[in-house]
Amino acid sequence: MTKNIAGFICGILFGTGLTVSQMSNPDKVLAFLDVTGNWDFSLILVMFGAIATLSAAQYFILKRKKPVCDSHFHLPKTGNLIDRRLVLGAIIFGVGWGLVGFCPGSALAALSDGKPDPFIFTIALGMGMMLFNRFHNKK
Repeated sequence: MTKNIAGFICGILFGTGLTVSQMSNPDKVLAFLDVTGNWDFSLILVMFGAIATLSAAQYFILKRKKPVCDSHFHLPKTGNLIDRRLVLGAIIFGVGWGLVGFCPGSALAALSDGKPDPFIFTIALGMGMMLFNRFHNKK
């Protein structure tokens, strides 16, 4: 139960950060991605701020024997290779982000705006996930 509450609080904090930084605004994101036109570099500052905050916090968090709300840390295994599925997924993600200005997190944060675009994106995202689960050959 504590893990779920912590996850909920972190999700609210993450969504608030996306909204305050305007990363849930597709026009702002598309202006950031338009490096040859009227480029808006402000989201780089948001990303650098997030990376710096995580780096500082992670240093102290990983010095603990275990996380506060779990029995052990869930870190990626070393030696995970970049494979065809990972590259294809990254390409699909990047193309989708570049076309509409939403990624899954920012679309969920933008749902509170009441505009139709994040709802349409979220429905399409859900349909894509269902198609993947239906046709994916599980190992």
